[in-house]
Amino acid sequence: MAHRIAVIGGDGIGPEVTNEAIKVMAAAGVELDTTAFDLGGARYLRDGEILGDDTLDALRGFDAILLGAVGTPDVPPGVIERGLLLKMRFELDLYVNQRPFGGTAPGQDRPHEFVVIRENTEGPYVGEGGVLRKGTPNEVATQGSVNTRMGVERCIRYAFELARGRERRHVTLVHKTNVLTFAGDLWERTFDAVASEYPDIDTAYNHVDAACIYFVQDPHRYDVVVTDNLFGDILTDLGGAVSGGIGLASSANLNPARTGPSMFEPVHGSAPDIAGTNQANPVAAVLSAALMLDFLGESDAAGRIRAACDDAGTGSTTSVGDTIAARVRD
Repeated sequence: MAHRIAVIGGDGIGPEVTNEAIKVMAAAGVELDTTAFDLGGARYLRDGEILGDDTLDALRGFDAILLGAVGTPDVPPGVIERGLLLKMRFELDLYVNQRPFGGTAPGQDRPHEFVVIRENTEGPYVGEGGVLRKGTPNEVATQGSVNTRMGVERCIRYAFELARGRERRHVTLVHKTNVLTFAGDLWERTFDAVASEYPDIDTAYNHVDAACIYFVQDPHRYDVVVTDNLFGDILTDLGGAVSGGIGLASSANLNPARTGPSMFEPVHGSAPDIAGTNQANPVAAVLSAALMLDFLGESDAAGRIRAACDDAGTGSTTSVGDTIAARVRD
């Protein structure tokens, strides 16, 4: 039976790289029933639509969502991010953001391979806060970080379950417990409680500033990293930078309970400066599609796609996609 996939090409290079990802999945022999949704900055500028409740309800009926990239220079920052991306994460309960990293970091002579599990629905991103006396010399701005035991525990537990299926069986908690003594304490106590249920998994803790150093100087120490929403946002960009560039980074926004569709997207932006020029590298979108296939139970096809992306070469968007598709067919 074909997998029902909602496709949000979005803005800029998003539709171009998403088309290549779909082409590669078809070459791998995966049956897809795709439906395109016109969402993103261009749609917002055209008629004010970001993500209405009717559209959100329609998305709930799909097996997964494949997203290209959203955002245009003419839309103020935060409008599309909060109104589309964060709304989908919160409303579809996509509480795990999973980003794998592999490569050889600058200054290193051997490759690393690790995965970051970022809590995806809490922290500062919930929007708790406000402004008083805006625009005056006495302006006050607050931004709270919301952390619940349920939200923290289900994310940490996912990280341990993931580690159990990996060779090293190691999980590192990253936070800032010496300063964020309330949220950090909740994360650390929950981590320790869950770890006690997994005696076969080794553990470690790093402050987030130390982790930034280790990502660059010693990325081989990591296997599975679990962290909160804000720290995960920062660390995963750094992980991309030390693993060949953020333009090659893939991601999965997961609802492991499968009460709604999970969403898969490359980490790179919409790159409006090269949109329509056939220059964008589609590898990150293709690797995001492979993560989607893993989640849908198509692990054999996902593995073949990842292998085909190794040394995919350079060239136009379509030529790189064609190269990967040909390797998958072979």
